Amino acid sequence: MTSLRDGKLLCEVFKSSRKDEMYLYVDKQRGLVDVPEALLASFGTPQAVMTLVLTPQKPLARVETTAVIEAIKEKGFYLQMPPPKEDYLLDAYRTPTESRY
Repeated sequence: MTSLRDGKLLCEVFKSSRKDEMYLYVDKQRGLVDVPEALLASFGTPQAVMTLVLTPQKPLARVETTAVIEAIKEKGFYLQMPPPKEDYLLDAYRTPTESRY
C-alpha cells in the first residue's frame, strides 16, 4: 500500500554515499523495504536529503515526475542515475598524442 492519493505521492529522496548525483526515490511510508539488497549494496549508505510531495503537475529537474511516481508504484523505488559526463570535460585529462610547439 502506497501513500498515493489523488495522484500525489509523499516521497523521500536519498543520495548515494558512493556515487555523486545518484538518488533513490521511495514512498515515505514504505521507506527502503522494497529496494533490492543488491541495489543497496552498490548504492552505499542511503543519506536522506529531502521529503517532497510528487504530483504529475510538479516538474522535477532531471526526470519526468510521472515516471518516478509510476516506478515507485510498480517497483517501490526509482533510481536516478548521474548525468553522463560531457566529452569536452574529459579533454583536460587526456594525454596528448602529438607534440605541439
